[in-house]
Parts: sequence; C-alpha cells; structure tokens
Amino acid sequence: MSVGRPRAFNAERALDRALHVFWRKGYEGASLTDLTQAMGINRPSLYAAFGSKEKLFRQAIGRYLDGPACHVREALEEPTAKTVVQHLLRGSIALVTNRKNPRGCFIVQGALACGAEGEAVRREMVRRRAAGEVALRKRFERAIEEGDLPARASAADLARYITTLTQGIAVQAASGATADELEAVAKLALAAWPK
Repeated sequence: MSVGRPRAFNAERALDRALHVFWRKGYEGASLTDLTQAMGINRPSLYAAFGSKEKLFRQAIGRYLDGPACHVREALEEPTAKTVVQHLLRGSIALVTNRKNPRGCFIVQGALACGAEGEAVRREMVRRRAAGEVALRKRFERAIEEGDLPARASAADLARYITTLTQGIAVQAASGATADELEAVAKLALAAWPK
C-alpha cells in the first residue's frame, strides 16, 4: 500500500488564513491567488486539502462559528434572557471591533451579494443567519415559559430585534464605529428590555 506524501502545511492554520481572506474580501472578492498566497500553499494543495473554493468557504464558516463567533453559542447558555442579550451584544461588539479581525461580521458580509456562481454560498449564509435567529427565538420562548420574560412578549419579535441589532452593529463596525459607540447602542437596547 502506498502512502501519500505528508502535507507540507498546517491545514488548520491555512483554514484560519482563508477565513480572514473571505472575511475581508467576501466570497466572490477573494480570488484563488489571494487565498493561496495567504494560506502559503499552491492551487493543487488547496484543491487536495479543501476540495474547491466553495468547500473551503463552507469550512471557513464553521471555523468562524466555532472560533471567533463562539460567543453566540455561549450566549444561548446564559441563565436569563437579559444575560443572553448582554453576552450576545458584548461578544458581537468585541468581535467586530477587535483589531486582529477584519471589521464587521463574516456571516453578515461574507456573501451578502453574489453573482450566479456564488448563489449557493449566498443562500448558505442566509440559512446560517436564519438559524441563528431561530435559536434565539427558541431561547426566548423558553424564557417566556419559565417566567423570565413576560407572557405577553413575542419571542419571534425579540429574536428578530436582537438579530437586527447585532447585524447592524457589524455593519456600523465595518463603517468605522468604535467599541464605545457600539456599547452605547447596546446600553439603549438593554435599557428597553422587557421586564
């Protein structure tokens, strides 16, 4: 049995670098040359390790959600609806204003507008954003059942509100808003939170 040559690169590190290229440039804006240069590999190695640009992008989505954006999953585990929102807003602000990261949110900006070739990727990003809103709605439904939110509260409306707010925070950060400016927005939202 023949054994292939071992990879001469670290696939995890290469995926992190690809994520940053996609985050900065978007799916269609990131050329294969951009990706291979950032990853420190050639095209055959990219295809051998990741399959295609689209498959690499999909892996980058998972890497983003498990790494830089893990605060979203962590927020859902908070004991109250208000602390869920606090954790989510603070984590979002920290993520999108961190100088080590490209500005803004990868899930919001990574494939917002695509041509025909990127349509499957755009739909995947829409699906991921919708799944985040559904998870938040379910968490707020639980909070209503537990009496943590008023019975009159709409879990769906609250989830849409917080999703819109976090996405707006990402867009504002991409436009240059500072962490302090975005914290002021978060404070307003928390002050209006249902009691």
